[in-house]
Amino acid sequence: MAACGGGSTSASPGAATTTTPASPGATQTTGSGPGTTQSTAGSSTADKPDDGTTITVWTMEDSKKFTDLMQNFTQRTGITVKVEAIPWANVGAKLTTAVASGNGPDVVQVGLSNLPDFVSAGALLDLSPYLKDHPALQDDKFLPGVASDKTSPAGKVLSIPWISDVRVLFYRSDILQQAGITTPPATWTDLFNDAKKLAQRGNRQYGYYIPQWDQALPIEFTWQAGGDVLDPTGKVTFDTPAFKQAADFYLSFYRNKLVPTASDSDQTQGFISGASPLLISGPYLESTITGSAPQLNGKWNVAPLPKDKTGTSLLGGSNMGIWSKSQHVQADLKLLDYLSGTSAQLAWFKAADEMPSTKAALADPTLNSDPMVKVYVQQLSDAKLLPLVPNWGKINQDALDALNKIALQGADEQSTLAQLNQIVAALQK
Repeated sequence: MAACGGGSTSASPGAATTTTPASPGATQTTGSGPGTTQSTAGSSTADKPDDGTTITVWTMEDSKKFTDLMQNFTQRTGITVKVEAIPWANVGAKLTTAVASGNGPDVVQVGLSNLPDFVSAGALLDLSPYLKDHPALQDDKFLPGVASDKTSPAGKVLSIPWISDVRVLFYRSDILQQAGITTPPATWTDLFNDAKKLAQRGNRQYGYYIPQWDQALPIEFTWQAGGDVLDPTGKVTFDTPAFKQAADFYLSFYRNKLVPTASDSDQTQGFISGASPLLISGPYLESTITGSAPQLNGKWNVAPLPKDKTGTSLLGGSNMGIWSKSQHVQADLKLLDYLSGTSAQLAWFKAADEMPSTKAALADPTLNSDPMVKVYVQQLSDAKLLPLVPNWGKINQDALDALNKIALQGADEQSTLAQLNQIVAALQK
């Protein structure tokens, strides 16, 4: 087995490792796209120059499904893929250890929120010199929101979009209809008024659900109010009219007792029970509801986010990058080509309920034949990344803590937000 990524990599404790072996009886394809050649079983290794190559891929959480996806890639190229699943909570420690030791993978899945750490550590190879020969990896093939100009330093391409994630409004259509609400809320005013009407059911029944851990929600509200949390110089600021409007909207649900205040309140159970018949979440919640509460089939749906000036949602997801010290860059590029293909993108959506990132896959009729998926695709056209700037995780948590302090502890809004702005400014000096 060939060594990988700057030296061989062994599975860390708690990480699952599986290997996709080459299938000797399968049709092999050398390369990808126009000009590729095919050969049947028994072809010489000259027809399959990657035969015998092993590359290691770090994926997040699920190695089994990704290993299954690799079967076809291995059959086409002769490249064996060793898949190591890294828990999201261990990403930082794993990155630090790999950079220090020089023993990294060949290809790594990187959550968009983790990208700044990988970039600053120098862990990712600049793919710019290779893109001319790999058109499937060029920016115009992907959603504009996750193109390289949004996720990489100027002039570089350090990762390629893999999966996308977007948040939409989930609503219990049966409960809304019982309350005389015939359509899901389309504006902020609708959302507040509908939540107020739904909360009148009493007996711990609410109109809306705000996760107290949801760092992104106040940022989404700021975007929807027509503002941003980055100033023209690229620094984070919450000292804007748009953030103040977002904060007031956020707090209005608490002040009018339209959302649960218990810290252990669960959004999925609240939605299934009907206690919180309106909430914002991503496509992953669909499979959870379907699996946990099949009795609700036909009694709930999804819709684009309610608008103020816009209905902008959070754009999330993961990219794939090549480790800076990988010894198998050409094989790695073939894997990125494969993962960017429509068939792989759709196969992963079917296996993992994670949205594609390529324009071609998102436009595929088999994807858009599902009415709920059609809403996800529609919302992706109005979605933004959270800032990929230093200290963003702490800054964002500080903002959420400030709002929760006002909402749950009765802190003074004006002085608490003023203190937040002082903290944020100090973190960026």
